[in-house]
Amino acid sequence: MSRRAESITYGREAIAFDVLPLKRKTLEIAVHPDKSVVVKAPLGSDPEEIVCRVQRRAGWIHRQRLYFEQFEPRTPPRRHVSGESHLYLGRKYRLKIRRSKTPQVLLRSGFFHIQSPTLSPDHIQKLLEEWYLQKALTCFQAVFHLCWEKFKNNGVTKPDLKIGKMKARWGSLSKNGRLTLNLDLIKAPKACIEYVVIHELCHLSHHHHDSDFYNLLDRCLPDWTQRKHTLELALV
Repeated sequence: MSRRAESITYGREAIAFDVLPLKRKTLEIAVHPDKSVVVKAPLGSDPEEIVCRVQRRAGWIHRQRLYFEQFEPRTPPRRHVSGESHLYLGRKYRLKIRRSKTPQVLLRSGFFHIQSPTLSPDHIQKLLEEWYLQKALTCFQAVFHLCWEKFKNNGVTKPDLKIGKMKARWGSLSKNGRLTLNLDLIKAPKACIEYVVIHELCHLSHHHHDSDFYNLLDRCLPDWTQRKHTLELALV
């Protein structure tokens, strides 16, 4: 069933939200870093009741959107030219680009050294993203292996790991047992990557963000709120 658009009013603020009907028992209201609001509702939910539930949470939604607003303006679109800064594992490195017959990306002495026969920004971006992907394959697997130690005796099945580009999420866990991590996480500190992995692994036992989920997250990663805040600040 497809999502539908709704809206409410909170003071002078219009709050638009998307309703996503799903096979689930509880209603969940989420505010994403781009300040969009998504309501995951059980199939067959009364539309008026959904609006009432969102209206009752309007104050909380407003505060969450203000929280994410403090991180704006975010990093402007990257131009992929020499001198521009790019992140890797939470640190900034400037680009040094030069023409060469052999394309290559090296991280050395505080710089991304990128050489290529073609110096167009699109081509430099492609080389850098390929480098990020190779680093992510190694780093994410290592973090996943380490984090899985906390869950392997919980009677849950180890998910497969996948890396992809995601617009509004750092990670997701599918019903068929696949953990997907956002490639952009390779730009964040390793502690933040661990937070995302453990957050998603907690969903193996508790599918929704209820008290049981957060109790498990607290036990597995007591400082998760600090890591979450660091992640939200790291990639602005």
